[in-house]
Amino acid sequence: MTTLTVVSFTTLDGVVEDPDGRGGTPYGGWAFRYGPEGIAGDKFRLGDLYDTGTLLFGRRTWEHFATLWPTRSGDFADAMNRARKVVLSSTAPDLSAWPNSHHRTGIDDLDGLGDIAVIGSVSVVRALAAAGRVDEYRLITFPVVLGQGGRLFDGVAELHLVSSEELGPTTYAVYRPAAISASA
Repeated sequence: MTTLTVVSFTTLDGVVEDPDGRGGTPYGGWAFRYGPEGIAGDKFRLGDLYDTGTLLFGRRTWEHFATLWPTRSGDFADAMNRARKVVLSSTAPDLSAWPNSHHRTGIDDLDGLGDIAVIGSVSVVRALAAAGRVDEYRLITFPVVLGQGGRLFDGVAELHLVSSEELGPTTYAVYRPAAISASA
């Protein structure tokens, strides 16, 4: 059975927008204020998914990542670059910008992709959550409250904590939606 995992950096008040500051918001760059310890490497512990599954992105997130990752090297960058990537969009971007990228048009078009990790892409996450397709959230929470900015959850979300641990200045936590936790 395919597992769909959402991974995201977040603040204590749930903001996921502009963690690296490239969005130009007045509060952007909040994840990078804590140094590389909170963001470097496979912090979301996706492991084999880079070789056997799929990284799923919305168009804007994919376009941003396609400007960053193809020029990087090292174990984690190599994993990101070799992974199968799918960009969900009503219009296809130029997929040549990032190797092993593919286009799909919607969340009903995800068959045959193996385990899936959604990175960023709030609109995609919200559509998947509304359809009951998210199995797990892996959130790295930074000790900052912004009071403004886009949030991962738009409304009520009942989650059950599976595990958590301190990672340098951040907290890594795994949650499952209540409906999935009740049936597991």
